[in-house]
Amino acid sequence: MSNSEASAQRITVLGNNRAGNGSVQIIPAEPAERISLRARANDVTALSKALGVTLPQKPKHSATKGTRSALWLGPDEWLVIDTGGQSPFADLQGVETLHAATDVSHRNIGIIISGEGAEATINVGCPQDLSLAVFPVGAASRTIFGKAEIVLWRLSETEFRLECWRSFGTYVFGLLSEGALDAAV
Repeated sequence: MSNSEASAQRITVLGNNRAGNGSVQIIPAEPAERISLRARANDVTALSKALGVTLPQKPKHSATKGTRSALWLGPDEWLVIDTGGQSPFADLQGVETLHAATDVSHRNIGIIISGEGAEATINVGCPQDLSLAVFPVGAASRTIFGKAEIVLWRLSETEFRLECWRSFGTYVFGLLSEGALDAAV
């Protein structure tokens, strides 16, 4: 059996689920390749070059180039997401700087929450202040949503991407759906 035959197939957790109302839409995000990356500050330049996107150095910041984005999660930690089918894990092969990269593509799923009611919908389960002044476009953070740990990323004034472990996907989507009902009021 070849390596390509032995690889696991990604099964969608949420299928074609859709939720929302007139002020918010909740849909599964497109498939993506993801890595959890840990590295020292002095290794960021070499890793950024290999990934093709500058790893942000400030809290709550993100950077995007093409279909690849890097989200700052901590002083030495990033979530790198590629929606174009390219593997950030593979791009780090051969990089000699000290780092730890784990492919989390099969562990995580993404959910897009968009519309005028997106903030209110997310705030049903997330205590973080999502106002534009505090959580501007491009902001990203690891936080909680109900009982699940998530990574939340603001894509535009009215659109967010929520990343969570696939085992929490149905729970998070259900709670978002309930939040959308409250946001409509």
